[in-house]
Amino acid sequence: MYYLIGADQKEYGPVAADEVRAWIAEGRANGQTLARLEGGPWKPLSTLPEFAATLGAAPQPAPPVPLAQASRTGRAPETNGLAVAGLVMGILSTTIGLVCCGLVFNILGIIFSSVALSQIKRSQQTGRNLAIVGLVLSLLGLVFEIIKIVVFGAMGLLKEIMQRH
Repeated sequence: MYYLIGADQKEYGPVAADEVRAWIAEGRANGQTLARLEGGPWKPLSTLPEFAATLGAAPQPAPPVPLAQASRTGRAPETNGLAVAGLVMGILSTTIGLVCCGLVFNILGIIFSSVALSQIKRSQQTGRNLAIVGLVLSLLGLVFEIIKIVVFGAMGLLKEIMQRH
């Protein structure tokens, strides 16, 4: 039985040699993936003769998909849709939102990004960075919106005071 260190730096195993060969064929492991036999030292898979044929036949992809995130079909995890929506709302809140509909974009961006972060934490989906950027942009847009309300409110108050005198 073998133990492997995935691209996410977590240990996986014990697994049989056939499972390791399947991971190599799926691109989830490659010659640089660290592995060891039970009780043995950690070595790159390329140094273990039992995997030489599989490594030679398998195309060597750019870094393998982390073992924890790859599905049983070998596909990469999908990006959370709400993270993308939160990012779009964040971008809109700091651009178009400064002119009109700012509060709508800000609130939607904050909600979408927050829900996405929660979903990503509980699942194997990606998009955490998208959700964080969307949240930050939405919060910045909200701050700009508050400043805009305060400034224009103060200007209106000042205008009213000036007209009375």
